[in-house]
Amino acid sequence: MSVREAVERLLGVPVTGVRRSSGAVCLVTAEGRGVLVAKQGSGPGATDAEAAGLRWLGEHGDVPVPQVHAHDDEWIVMEYVPPTYPETAAAEAFGRGLARLHLRGAPAYGSPPPGGPADAWMGLAPMRNEECPDWATFYGSHRVLPYVRMCVDQGLYDAGQAEVFERLCARLPELGGPAEPPSRVHGDAWSGNVHWGQGAVWLIDPAAHGGHRETDLAMLRLFGTPLLEHILGAYEEAAKDLDAPLADGWRERVELHQLFPLLMHAAVFGAGYARQALRAAEAALAR
Repeated sequence: MSVREAVERLLGVPVTGVRRSSGAVCLVTAEGRGVLVAKQGSGPGATDAEAAGLRWLGEHGDVPVPQVHAHDDEWIVMEYVPPTYPETAAAEAFGRGLARLHLRGAPAYGSPPPGGPADAWMGLAPMRNEECPDWATFYGSHRVLPYVRMCVDQGLYDAGQAEVFERLCARLPELGGPAEPPSRVHGDAWSGNVHWGQGAVWLIDPAAHGGHRETDLAMLRLFGTPLLEHILGAYEEAAKDLDAPLADGWRERVELHQLFPLLMHAAVFGAGYARQALRAAEAALAR
């Protein structure tokens, strides 16, 4: 089914224009609705996961997210937010809002958004959300080791290199810093999913779940989010004001929290990310 046919069926109005934006994303003009985003899901459950994630992240208005107009098993139709340039005031407001969003919490580490599937997606990679008793168990079992195994199967790691990640996972309880409650996280907060529009920072394309807030902060750094230090500075101040300061040493744990996105990229895109993930694991073990 074409994007035009899908949107017309979902919204019940004629589509008068379609323009491909990037990858599986199109901008469509729908009669009486204006310009909207239509996105094809990566695989089974992807659109359900995205819709549930956006609802959950946007529940309290801490950080703006696009409104979902409709979705089915293949397509999701959302609000279009025209892009603008990064601004300091927007960056700082985003940092404060992200701190509030994280502290809304989640039922458990690994819990999916309400109504969302356990088998979700992060970009083009499958991602399992399964409730665990603590962050170390969740991160090792459902974020690090499954992607290490994928990389081994593709010949990107040998047995000795895979063992580096196994040793790291065994030490996650000590390497991860003080225990804290699960946060309501975006899960894929790289710069491409931090959208500057209408004088604010919007979060798009979530891989939302109950996770560790330091993971979102590490993702912001991974691919160079604009005005990052303004975002992080405002986040730290807001977290302190909310009586939930970041734990000492959180900046030293960035590489640890970047392991999952690096391994996911390695499994999908290949050797360059595999080398980067291995270096990050070795650096985390050396601390």
